[in-house]
Amino acid sequence: MLGQRDPDAKTVFARDDGGDLPIHLVSPRIGVFQRLSSIWKHRGLLFSLVGKEIRVKYKNSFLGFAWSMLNPAMYILIYYIVFQKILRNGIPLFAIYLSTGLLIWNMFQAGVQGGTGSIVGGAGLVKKVAFPREILALASVGAAFVFFLFQVVVLVIFLVIFRVAPALNYLWILPIGLLAILIIASALAVFLSAVNVYLRDMQHLVELLMLAWFWATPVVYTYLTLQVALAHHGLTQLYLLNPVTPVVLLSQRALYAKLSPMGTNHQIVHVLPNFSPMWFLQAIGIELVVGAVLFLAALYVFSRLEGNFAEEL
Repeated sequence: MLGQRDPDAKTVFARDDGGDLPIHLVSPRIGVFQRLSSIWKHRGLLFSLVGKEIRVKYKNSFLGFAWSMLNPAMYILIYYIVFQKILRNGIPLFAIYLSTGLLIWNMFQAGVQGGTGSIVGGAGLVKKVAFPREILALASVGAAFVFFLFQVVVLVIFLVIFRVAPALNYLWILPIGLLAILIIASALAVFLSAVNVYLRDMQHLVELLMLAWFWATPVVYTYLTLQVALAHHGLTQLYLLNPVTPVVLLSQRALYAKLSPMGTNHQIVHVLPNFSPMWFLQAIGIELVVGAVLFLAALYVFSRLEGNFAEEL
């Protein structure tokens, strides 16, 4: 049973056979970089929690992890039949176009929303075990990334089926873009998970905000459909401040733009903006810096709020 916290809030004492045994605790008073060090020291726990989230999702399921690949496969087939064969929306292989952006968005959304409720959802663990609590939020982001990797395998299979060749001059930048998105998602997840302990409506508010954010990102529609209107009102730069937009556009550029449907050469130049690889590299470089600052700020806020987690939970 956990006992009394010492005055400097750096150690928790557990009673065992009449004695006080010190257990390391990440104190709300330690610095941000010390918290980073503690997260690194507890990376084994982080990986274990990621694995637990994945296992729990498919617990008692006959197909298990196969569902993480069957679901995106079914969606791509439905998109192809509905938008390519029935509605004929004019965008070649719309299912591929949509999937290249949607997988990025789904990873980001799942990480942020899952992270928001992670502390409240892990209340039993938070109240009983001493560990860096922000790891719960980071585990949600990590699980979202693992599911994303499963879905990428399905997308690659369909790229081969539809004979879509990746644009290598953009493809090598994509892992950097994914890193930027994961850092930003982690920052939001850590911050929102702490706020949600005190304001339980935050989780529902985040769901609404993510819906609005989705439609502010060129996933379902093309960026070029808005480009003229954005330029006319001087909103182009504001629109591109959305951190998900450059990564979605990069994914589309890398995996969709160099398209050869049914073996014919056909460059999709009317769907995607003609941003150079250097433009994407610069935009994502800025995102990495901003994301790192946001993550440190989120850790600071988390450290200020976590002192009363046990009482609030």
